[in-house]
Amino acid sequence: MPAKVVLLATLETKREEVAFLHDALKGNGVECQIVDVSLGSGGEVWDGARKIDAIEEVGARTGREVGALLDGSVQAVLGLGGGTGGEIILRALHGLPFDFPKLLITTLPFDPRAALADNAIILVPTLADIAGLNPTLRQVLTNVAAMIAGLCETPRPSLTETPSIGLTALGATGGAADALVAGLKEIGEETTVFHANGYGGAAYTRFAEAGAFKAVIDLTCHELTRSLFSGAHVPMPTRFTAAAHLPQIVLPGALNFLGLGALATVPPPLLDRPHYQHSGYFTHVKLTHAEMVQAAETLATHLNAATGPVHVIVPMGGFSHRDCPDGEIEDAAMRKVCLAALADAARHYTVEPIPHHINSPETAARVIEALKLHL
Repeated sequence: MPAKVVLLATLETKREEVAFLHDALKGNGVECQIVDVSLGSGGEVWDGARKIDAIEEVGARTGREVGALLDGSVQAVLGLGGGTGGEIILRALHGLPFDFPKLLITTLPFDPRAALADNAIILVPTLADIAGLNPTLRQVLTNVAAMIAGLCETPRPSLTETPSIGLTALGATGGAADALVAGLKEIGEETTVFHANGYGGAAYTRFAEAGAFKAVIDLTCHELTRSLFSGAHVPMPTRFTAAAHLPQIVLPGALNFLGLGALATVPPPLLDRPHYQHSGYFTHVKLTHAEMVQAAETLATHLNAATGPVHVIVPMGGFSHRDCPDGEIEDAAMRKVCLAALADAARHYTVEPIPHHINSPETAARVIEALKLHL
């Protein structure tokens, strides 16, 4: 049978470009079913509220329609859109299985991080606007047709057929993450690592809910401070409960600082606290002891609601790479505050303090030892 894909586009404004892509796909042996996602304004200029409501309605409806088409014969879904069309298409794609092949050809008129936080979507920037065919756009669409043809020929095993160990990490806990990946590999376990920066946790959550893990090591609970206090993040209400049915080893990695933007963008009162520039784009500001209590108690509430076994390991030598002797946010008293709050609130989970830094080899070894009891 020939390969088959679904193409989402606003035919009101992109008919010529859609026709070219349709023919390019056909030339590569790919059948294409076109789904129109136009708002139906007929050229009328709508106010913001009406337009946003229409975008949400068309995106949700299209997602349901396309989801019903995924009966095994469709091998990929792709979209072609600028600002409004791209937003509609992303809304439609969001409801599809997270590991199903999805591709969006777009002018990239927005920050894509939030839209892609928990979706496997290939973005192809057009560079030129999608406003009539030209040599640049023809080349992009021709390349996409070839890409899709190759994608359709590639076997796609389900991520849930071979569950891995879910692991959360940041640069601040990178030493531990690297050691855990290597150590788990030695015992025959593969690890899927997620960047706990306010966006990667959304993907971690969706993987957990989809059954892609056999167990998790929530090494880096930093996203809790982003959601409670500050820092860019996407909504992830089940970030600390999605793996509740699984064995969990949890550490307060990077729970001791706020993840903020470039130094010049940090509010002056926060700069009165101990802080450091992680890079030109990110500044880390130490939590207060009161904030640490709130974060630890909130984490405890989530962990107490779990149904699977939960073991909390608290590395008393430091929670992140600059929480160390001579580090800018080093605070031994803060770690004691965290340990006390977690221990006092423990109902479903156990708490184990260890004397090592989170990035020490001894911590990784202890985490793996604890996890092996549940594998």
